[in-house]
Amino acid sequence: MHVNAKKMAVGGLLLALSVVCMILGSVIETNTLFLLAAASYFVGIIIREMGLRTGAAFYLAAILLGFIVAPNKFYVLSFAAMGFYILAVEVAFVLLGKMTGAVNRKVLFWILKYLVFNLMYIPMLLFFQQLLFGKSLPGIWLIGVIAAGQLGLWIYDRAYEYVQAHLWGKMRGRLL
Repeated sequence: MHVNAKKMAVGGLLLALSVVCMILGSVIETNTLFLLAAASYFVGIIIREMGLRTGAAFYLAAILLGFIVAPNKFYVLSFAAMGFYILAVEVAFVLLGKMTGAVNRKVLFWILKYLVFNLMYIPMLLFFQQLLFGKSLPGIWLIGVIAAGQLGLWIYDRAYEYVQAHLWGKMRGRLL
């Protein structure tokens, strides 16, 4: 695998930023979700710039570095889930791009996004209620939390698309 020096340097900087965002999520408690989402967006940037294999390596390196450096390991696990979602979405995008035939790729892409998210989110809610909420939730509250998660995914995904299209689009010319 041949990677030129400039791309490798940018990858290292983004890895450092990703870990810094994880650490700041532990320090600045009010912005934890924002900072963890920002850290996970770097996984998608690396995938789009350098390919799936390099993106997967970046993702694993960020998790390992996060476990070594970040004070709150639960936030590293949260980053791992968010980063896995980004990784899975980018893989689905590549695979759907290779498909031929009369299939509505946009609808199928959204179905895959929600499927990946819910395969991680719903078991987490069902099996780790004590850890997440400090008690077991009544059924109606659990349904509300699941619905709120779907809305949260939509917001997270829209923000990811905005970062990729607008913010990274402006920065990319200066860095690469």
